[in-house]
Amino acid sequence: MQIKIKSAFVCIKNIVVKILFRNFQLSTVMWLGLAFISAFLLGCYEVNKKISLDGNAVIPVLFFNTLISSLIFVPFIFLSFFTDVLDGTMLYVPRVSLETHVAVFIKAVIVLSSWIFGYFALKHLPLTITGPIKATQPVVTLVGAMLVFGERLNLYQWIGVILSIASFYLLSSSGKKEGIRFTHNKWIIFTVLSILTGAASGLYDKHLMGSLDVMTVQVWFNVYQCLMMLPILLFLWYPRRKSTTPFVWHWNIIFISVFLCVADWIYFYALTFPGSMISIVSMVRRSNVLVTFLAGALFFHEKNLKSKAIDLFLVLLGMIFLYLGTR
Repeated sequence: MQIKIKSAFVCIKNIVVKILFRNFQLSTVMWLGLAFISAFLLGCYEVNKKISLDGNAVIPVLFFNTLISSLIFVPFIFLSFFTDVLDGTMLYVPRVSLETHVAVFIKAVIVLSSWIFGYFALKHLPLTITGPIKATQPVVTLVGAMLVFGERLNLYQWIGVILSIASFYLLSSSGKKEGIRFTHNKWIIFTVLSILTGAASGLYDKHLMGSLDVMTVQVWFNVYQCLMMLPILLFLWYPRRKSTTPFVWHWNIIFISVFLCVADWIYFYALTFPGSMISIVSMVRRSNVLVTFLAGALFFHEKNLKSKAIDLFLVLLGMIFLYLGTR
C-alpha cells in the first residue's frame, strides 16, 4: 500500500515539474528551489506542531510558539532602530506610523484566530486529514477575492475549485471510517474556521502588502500575537490548568517557531529574485502537505492511507489547475 502511495506522489511530482519548467529558463531554478525548501520547512513546522500538541495543553504551546517567534525577530528591531548594521538589507525593520501598527495589529488578530482554531483541530485530528483540508485554503482565498474584489475565475480556476470541493467530499468519506463525521465533528469545524480566517488573512495581505515593507509586517505581527497570547495564557488557561490537559514541555515547540520563521523568510527571499512569480511560489508552498501526509503515515501510523492518498491527489491536482488559471 505504501508503494502505491509513493507512486501516486511521484506521479504528482512529475506533473508539477513538467508544468513548472515548461517555459522557464535555467535562472528560475534558484527561486523555485527556494520555494520547495520553504514548502519542506512548512511541512516540518506542521509535523512539529502535531508532536508538540499530542496529549498536551494547546494554549501554552501556542504561547511559546509566538514568544519564540517574537524573540527571533526582536533583535532585528533593535539593530534597525539603534544601529546601521541592517541598513539596505532584507532584514531592516523601518520605523512606521501608528496607523501602520494598527493595520498590522488587525492582521495579527486574524492570524492568531486562525492559529487557535488550527492548533486545537490539529491536536485532535490526524495529519492525513487536516493536511489535505488546509491545502484547499487557496481555493477559499480565490473565492473570497471573487466576492470581495470582484475578481472573475477562468475555466482552469473553476476546475481547481471543483476538484477541491470533490476532494473535501471524498475526505469526509475517509473520515467516517475513523469515526470522524465532518458535519458533526467540532474539530473539523475548527479546521474549516482556521481555513476561513487564514483566507481572510490572505485577502487582507493583498491590501496590506501593497504599501508595507515585508519585515514590518512579519516582525510586528509576531510581536503582537505574543502580546495577545499572554493574557489568554494568564487569565483563561492558567486558572483552569489543573482541571484541563496539563502542559508538558517538548523541545519540538522551539522547532515550530524556527521552521515557520525560516520558511517564511525563504519564501519572501525567493520573491526578490528577478522573474519570480508569486502564483507559482505560493502553489509550490502548498506542496508542504506531502510532508505532513508522509509523516502521518510513517511516524503516526494513521489509517485509511489509500483513500486519503486519492483525496490528496485531487487536492494537488486542483492546485495545479489554480496555477494554470493564473498564467
